[in-house]
Amino acid sequence: MQAAIQPEWVPVADYLAAEAKSEVRHEYLGGLVYAMAGETRVHNTIALNLATSIRQRLKSPCKLYISDVRVNFQLRGDEYYYYPDIVVTCEVRDSDPRVIRFPKLIIEVLSESTERVDRREKFFAYTSIESLEEYVLVGQELPEATLFRRAADWRPEKISGAGASITLAALGIDLPLSEVFHAL
Repeated sequence: MQAAIQPEWVPVADYLAAEAKSEVRHEYLGGLVYAMAGETRVHNTIALNLATSIRQRLKSPCKLYISDVRVNFQLRGDEYYYYPDIVVTCEVRDSDPRVIRFPKLIIEVLSESTERVDRREKFFAYTSIESLEEYVLVGQELPEATLFRRAADWRPEKISGAGASITLAALGIDLPLSEVFHAL
């Protein structure tokens, strides 16, 4: 995430109208609009590997979406729209073609420019969403991930090493890190 493109408060309707026409993605945080940073090929490969591996194992009615679908929620009375790298919803109520309101799983691939935001700001924001059961942060440098589960009071579980797997209990999926970091 970069600096706010407009330092003053923007109404949600104005953000949504501008975003529908924009070639650049923007996140909306309680009235402030932030342009999204471009990603590297390594980031893209890891996100694609995650999405492919999860989608192959995903059971109906769950659906997986990648970086161009927003997650929308309220936090302390403010409206938020984020573009996570991967989001899974299993709710039939999620019928909006551009927005997920009931995510079950969110995954962010860390980069140097986003790690602080993903570990702090987005952690606190995402974990306020009642439907969210798991939040996963995946590094780029080493085969490792940090898994946060609602059922474990959002305590971090570090998974590392090429032989390790991420157990996504919310979806009943084991995800080998060797698949996540394949072809890097």
